[in-house]
Amino acid sequence: MAEAEATAPRTDPAPIDPTELAGRFEDEKPGRMLTGPVALALTAATLAIGLLALWQVFRPLAQGSKYYLIFFLAGVLPLVFLAYPADLRLPRRLRAVLAVRRPSASAPDATSTDRSGPSRVDWVLAAAALAGCLYPVLPVALAGGGGGYDAFLDRQGLLVGLDVAMGTVLLLLLLEGCRRTTGWILPAVCLVFLGYGYYGGLLPQTWAVAHAGLDFGQLVDAFYNSDSGFYGTPLDVAATYIVLFTIYGAVLDLSGAGRFFVHLSAAAFRRSRTAAGRTAVASGFLLGTVSGSGAATTVSIGAVTWPILRRSGYPAERAGGMLAAAGVGAILSPPTLGAAAFIIAEYLGVSYLQVLGWAMVPTILYYLGIVLSVEIDARRSGVRPATLAAGSAWRLLARSGYHFASLFAIVGLLAAGLSATRAVVLATLLAVALSFLDRAHRLTPARLVAALSTGVRGVLAVTVVCAAAGVITATTTKTGLGPQAAALLVGAASAISSEPAVVLALTALLAAVALSLLGLAVPVTASFVIGWVIIGPALLDLGVSAPAAAMFVFYFAVLSEVSPPTALAAVAAAAVTGGRLVPTMWHTLRYALPAYLIPLAFVVTPTGLGLLGIGGPRQILVATVVTALGVAVLAVAAGGWLPGVGPAGVPERVVGAAAGLTLLWLQPVPVAIGAVLAGVMTVGVFVRRGSAGPSGGTRAGSPA
Repeated sequence: MAEAEATAPRTDPAPIDPTELAGRFEDEKPGRMLTGPVALALTAATLAIGLLALWQVFRPLAQGSKYYLIFFLAGVLPLVFLAYPADLRLPRRLRAVLAVRRPSASAPDATSTDRSGPSRVDWVLAAAALAGCLYPVLPVALAGGGGGYDAFLDRQGLLVGLDVAMGTVLLLLLLEGCRRTTGWILPAVCLVFLGYGYYGGLLPQTWAVAHAGLDFGQLVDAFYNSDSGFYGTPLDVAATYIVLFTIYGAVLDLSGAGRFFVHLSAAAFRRSRTAAGRTAVASGFLLGTVSGSGAATTVSIGAVTWPILRRSGYPAERAGGMLAAAGVGAILSPPTLGAAAFIIAEYLGVSYLQVLGWAMVPTILYYLGIVLSVEIDARRSGVRPATLAAGSAWRLLARSGYHFASLFAIVGLLAAGLSATRAVVLATLLAVALSFLDRAHRLTPARLVAALSTGVRGVLAVTVVCAAAGVITATTTKTGLGPQAAALLVGAASAISSEPAVVLALTALLAAVALSLLGLAVPVTASFVIGWVIIGPALLDLGVSAPAAAMFVFYFAVLSEVSPPTALAAVAAAAVTGGRLVPTMWHTLRYALPAYLIPLAFVVTPTGLGLLGIGGPRQILVATVVTALGVAVLAVAAGGWLPGVGPAGVPERVVGAAAGLTLLWLQPVPVAIGAVLAGVMTVGVFVRRGSAGPSGGTRAGSPA
């Protein structure tokens, strides 16, 4: 393949619009491109929501956080119906009646951006959403309901008919909002939980998942008027942490930070043989520190680095796998992890800085695996050195290195004891001030309004998902499904073996499979919430520490972005490179392999907690070094090449895979066995190289 690339004439692909392309492959569906008065109204509404979120950080509403969440959701949910099309296949005549304004062109397909305005039904749904959200604070008594916020709270467990009706309206609108933003799967999952809560009392009481049964009013009360429903922890996280970090990301993007990170990566590796691959990986990491989105980061780095990778001789599928794996690292990279990381902090009652500390070593090991795979691929496939049009990295740092200041400020302020919300607001203000050092990207008032609006619009979908997740958490809490499901999971593992260590390992494997399958269907945030309330108790019951259990669920929820057959990040990468989809997915899986195995390491053995930075310095160092060796051996086994030596045959790769898996069991005997097997693999590669002679290397372009 590399030889064919060398002789074929090169024409770089057409320029890619990263913003529009990223929208097609996020957990959310693409929204409308609004214009005119509707666009101005949306901008004004998002600006008001952003200012409310910023105000809440320093001057919290006296009535408490739930009162703020009511107003936040009342601002967001109506905008969902205006910003996202229904995308239903209605008869043409009916569409003509309902539409306020439709272009004469045919309706956009599922992967294009809808440029039409909201229909009359959209406006009605937006008004109904506003009424349903604000009803709990309705100051006027009406049909036994209303009467103000305190009166609504006093009726908890004793809802009147109007309360139930308004709660039902909000439930249906949230499900429709989820359908518009993420598709049918999450609403279907919510309906399954709703059905379980309502009909679970009809199940045979001998079944482990049976419960006493709940009537519809009790369910609506749990959703609408409790701290575990719509206004629970997930929505609280969306309305505080996520919206502020999204605004921060938008400010950094408009100030030119994203472009700087890519150029810095190119400048740092411009003289190396594997400059193209290293630039893609480094760009993914640097952009990931402010993005927190896998598919968006994949598209952003792909738009810049794919032409370089192509000129270096990378096949489209292999380059796509590299881009997707590097992009998904954005959700794992401090200081702006994915939304689920903030939920971890709230669920466990710890600071966000602690969660960042838990993620540090696994992130380093994840990118270590990708970098090693890049080096192996470059040598095995005969990738040519790329000539990158980049200046000195030091000069670039001297000119634009101030973009790192706000990132360091977040960590420093967290370490100084400030809350994550105050830290990110102050870091945002610092980024705004520093933007004036670059005349082309200074954040004037108009650009600052655009950043606030973009940031809030970026959180619309995740807010609806977090609110709808209240259906799942409230149903699980009311029915006791969490402990029951945990008992079933542990029981399935115990049926195979009674040895505690084996039971824990089998439970972790079953949980990993279940979380991976769940993540194929629902967004990362919802996948984490469901996994935590259903699978988390199983791990905790077996003695796994809460940080390890939470990070285990988090990592496998994130890995749905690279898991076939959906693999949104891989689909986005294939769209950028034009490569075949299935091979791109499998290459992505190969690059991301360490991420699937490292969570098992910190769950199945106490020593593995060192990977989360828990334990003494010796435990942390030993766990990190041994796991790094395991990642390196697995990279050799997967890539079929030992850097500095030569190709590895099938026997050496099999031994290497066994060595890598054994090393991840961080106990003295397995580590010793794994080290011996790694040595055997290395000796085998040397022997193979010697028997092949000087000309026995792998031909450039041979398949991996």
